[in-house]
Amino acid sequence: MSTTVIDSKKAQQPAAQYSPLKEFWRNYKKKKVALIASVFIFLLIVIAFIGPYIAPYDPYEPNYDAILEGPSAAHFAGTDEYGRDIFSRLLVGTKISLTVSFSAVFLGLIAGTILGLISGYFGGRVDKVIMRCCDVFFSFPDLLLAIAIVAILGPGINNVIIAVMIFSVPSFARLVRGATLSAKENVYVEAAKSMGASHTRIIFKHIFPETISELIIFVTMRVGTAILAASGLSFLGLGASPETPEWGVMLSSGRDYLGTASHVVLMPGIAIFLTVLAFNLIGDGLRDVLDPKIKNS
Repeated sequence: MSTTVIDSKKAQQPAAQYSPLKEFWRNYKKKKVALIASVFIFLLIVIAFIGPYIAPYDPYEPNYDAILEGPSAAHFAGTDEYGRDIFSRLLVGTKISLTVSFSAVFLGLIAGTILGLISGYFGGRVDKVIMRCCDVFFSFPDLLLAIAIVAILGPGINNVIIAVMIFSVPSFARLVRGATLSAKENVYVEAAKSMGASHTRIIFKHIFPETISELIIFVTMRVGTAILAASGLSFLGLGASPETPEWGVMLSSGRDYLGTASHVVLMPGIAIFLTVLAFNLIGDGLRDVLDPKIKNS
């Protein structure tokens, strides 16, 4: 009798609720390469916060007794042409490079998402105007467009963020527009329209959630592009000031010593390479997990 009562109580208990987050983590942790890349980026973000406090040397203070020294116990990554510790400059530069790339991509994400939602939802003349403007930006290579923008605004970190943001907007707009065109054909969107829901409510409650997975994938890959663009602008002298420990600036200042002290270029180059590679690997892993076309194949 007691066993029957216990069984009936178990049968009446609700089944475990489906958790999208748990399902995502269960699938994502199977992607070992992407998981390792995620750990690497997490460590970089931690370094961005604590780098100035754990740097063994002042990244700005020259030491003329240790000019262009190779890697050693005293200087893990060697010193530059002013005797400054490269490892300390890399630690401090992590915050600068990540801040520039994250800020530019985040601003481009906001502007591009809004334009893409408006373009895809309303269509017609609005869609044509927005897409033709995007086509104009797409006709220029990203770095060339960024150089032109910084040349107009003037060199500096803030202007680099604006330049990278501007050439990121059309990519986000086109991506969101495509997802919006697909989402607005769903039955629940038509039902919301028939019930008199406002355009704003339909766009942000019913359509925008359908674009999130694609945006997450694209953002991770776009951060890598932003790091390359920001470093390229600084390398050309259009970004951070020469004394700033930014990775692109370090590459630029060390190119004159490539034959005699290759570590001056090699260390920031490795930092840029590994960071961009990690973001691309994370993007590939997220695409495998979140893209329904790949999941169903």
